[in-house]
Amino acid sequence: MQRAQDATSVVIVGAGIGGLAAALRLAHAGAHVTVLDSHAAPGGKMRTIPSAAGPIDAGPTVLTMRSVFDDLFHAVGLRLDDHLTLCPLDILARHYWPGGTTLDLMADPNDTLARVADVFGTTAADQVRRFSARAARLFDAFEGPMMKTAAPTFGGVAARVMQQPVLLRDMAPHRTLAGLANRSFADPRLAQLFARYATYVGGDPRHTPALLSLIWAAESRGVWTVAGGIHVLAQTLASLAQARGATFHYNTQAHAIETRDGRITGVRTDDGTLPADAVLFNGDPKALHDGLLGDAPKATVQSAQVKPRSLSAHVASFAAKPQGVPLAHHTLFFADDPAAEFAAIARRNTPTDATLYLCAQDHGHRPAGALQRFEIIRNASPLPTQTEEPDQCAKTMFDRLKAFGLTLDAGPVTITGPQEFARMFPGSDGALYGRSPQGTMAAFQRPTARTRINGLYLCGGGTHPGAGVPMAALSARHAAEAMIADLSLT
Repeated sequence: MQRAQDATSVVIVGAGIGGLAAALRLAHAGAHVTVLDSHAAPGGKMRTIPSAAGPIDAGPTVLTMRSVFDDLFHAVGLRLDDHLTLCPLDILARHYWPGGTTLDLMADPNDTLARVADVFGTTAADQVRRFSARAARLFDAFEGPMMKTAAPTFGGVAARVMQQPVLLRDMAPHRTLAGLANRSFADPRLAQLFARYATYVGGDPRHTPALLSLIWAAESRGVWTVAGGIHVLAQTLASLAQARGATFHYNTQAHAIETRDGRITGVRTDDGTLPADAVLFNGDPKALHDGLLGDAPKATVQSAQVKPRSLSAHVASFAAKPQGVPLAHHTLFFADDPAAEFAAIARRNTPTDATLYLCAQDHGHRPAGALQRFEIIRNASPLPTQTEEPDQCAKTMFDRLKAFGLTLDAGPVTITGPQEFARMFPGSDGALYGRSPQGTMAAFQRPTARTRINGLYLCGGGTHPGAGVPMAALSARHAAEAMIADLSLT
C-alpha cells in the first residue's frame, strides 16, 4: 500500500499483541507506522523457546473471547479464518487434586455439570450451575461498560447496576474471589478451582474482587488453540501490518520518548531520533512511571496506576515423552493448601507446595511415545527474595508431577523466572500482568489509552482493560480509535 509523503507518522514502542493489533489498525487507517521492539521477533510475552520438537509456546497458550479477534480482522477488511486456523477445545481444562480426584471442565456446559455430579455429587453440580450463571450475568453486564469502553467510569458501572439490581448481589462487593468461592461451594476442591481464576490476571485469590468470577464465564464460552502455536497469531498480525505499509525494527531499544512544548516529537534509539506525530507505548506503564523512557513521560503514569504489582511465574519450556496420568491440552495439578501457596508468594518466597499448570502443546496431534512440547507455569511473586536455581526449579516441578503419577522424560529444560522477566520487560519488576487486580477499585485504576501528553498513547496488558491476550487486543482497539480520531486518520 502506497503512503503519501505527508502521511501521519506513528511510532509504536513494543510488538506485543497490543502493539501488533494497533499497528494493523493504524496502518489500515493510512498512518505511516513504525514498530520498535528490543526482542528478535514479534509477540512480546507471546514468545517461543526452541526445542528438538519445534518451537514451544512459552507464554500464553490459547485464545478466549474469539469475537475480539474476529472484530479486529473485520475492522481491516479481512476474515480471521482466511489467515489463522483456530481449533476449539472440547476439554477446557483437566484438574487433578492430591488423593486422585480428577475433573474435566468441558466446552459443553451440560457435560461439565454431569461430570461435576459424577465426581462431587448433584448438590455440587447445582452449586457450579449457580456460580456459572452468576459469572455469566456479570460478564454480560460489564463487557460493554468496562472492557469495551475506552475509559470506564464508576458512574457508568453504577448506572448498569441500577438497570439490573441483581448485579449488586452478584458482584459481592465486599468479598474476594476466594471468599465468594468458599461461600459458593461446600467442597473445598471446587472452591480452590474457581478461586484460581484470579491468577489468570495475576491476582491472589484472597485479595482479588469477587467480580472477577466473570473470568470463568469468558473461558466457559470457548477456548481455542492456534494451529502451529499461538505465536503464529503474532507473526500473522505483523505480516498483515507490513502488507499495509508498517515497518518493523527488531533488536531495537527505545531509549526515550521525546517531546517539545508538551507535544510528542519522536523516539530516540541507538541510531538517533525517529520523528513521530504520535507515539503508542506498548510496554509496562511502570517503565514510563520509573523514567525509563525519559523524564517527559514520567508524569503521565501515577504510582496507584501501576502498584501494587501482579504475580509473576516460573515457566518451564521443554520437549519430553510423557508417561502416566492422561493429559489434556490444559492440565492443572493442584497444591495441597492454596492458602499456604499464596501466603508464601505474598512473603516473596518460593512456595514449597504449589499448583502447576501444564500445557501439552501437541496433545492429540502426535502419536503416543513421540516427543511432545510442554510448558509448565508455577505462580511466583515479582522479584522474590528467594532465588531458585533453574535445575532445582525444574526438579521441584517434575518431582511434584511425579507424585501425581506423571513422568516426563525431558530433554533440556528452559526456566524463565521473575528475574528474567524483569530483564526482558523493563519496568515490570518481573510482574507478568501489570498492576495487581487487588482492591475493589482496581478496574478503574489502570492507565487508559490517552495520556496528558499530546500525541502519547498507551496499550497492552498493563493498561485498561487489563491483562490477557484478548484484553491487550481490546486495549489496542481503544488506543487506535483514539489516535484515528485525534490525528484525523481515515
